[in-house]
Amino acid sequence: MTYSVDALRELVQHMEWADAIVWRSVLAHDGARKDARLRNLLTHLHLVQRLFLMVWRNESLLPIRSFGDFAEIADLRARATTYYPDARAFLGSLDGTAMTRPILMPFVAEQEKRLGTKFAEPTLAETIFQVTSHSTYHRGQVNARLREVGAEPPLVDYIAWVWFGKPDPDWSLSTVATAG
Repeated sequence: MTYSVDALRELVQHMEWADAIVWRSVLAHDGARKDARLRNLLTHLHLVQRLFLMVWRNESLLPIRSFGDFAEIADLRARATTYYPDARAFLGSLDGTAMTRPILMPFVAEQEKRLGTKFAEPTLAETIFQVTSHSTYHRGQVNARLREVGAEPPLVDYIAWVWFGKPDPDWSLSTVATAG
């Protein structure tokens, strides 16, 4: 499959919009703010986003060790929001040629050994798509957990973003549209 730079930028725009709405729902509900499972899911989701960006930019991965070390979940949200300006700047620097650059993830050798197979090397475009897909998967888990702790999960589907006119992300803590 071929991924255009513009299509991937749009997927990342949706990802930010959806992440912002989910965070507003988490922080608006006392039980959600205190839930360890939600905290772990959100930490993982945003850690992976940041990890891939660091790999794309050929940065050291050492600072990632303390990614989720915060006393309050609101502090994790603040850390997560720093990803998006960095990701937009990176995506803004790309052209079609860059999208075909092979990406070697640092954990691949370990996974190849564990699974007993050699992996094909993904392109930058494929890994950008992976990040948006991975984030969608875990937002689904977050929304399911929100319902379990008594909160109403927000409507964050890509098509909902389109229906709403592809709005910019709103990182405020105002009321959100919820799934019925």
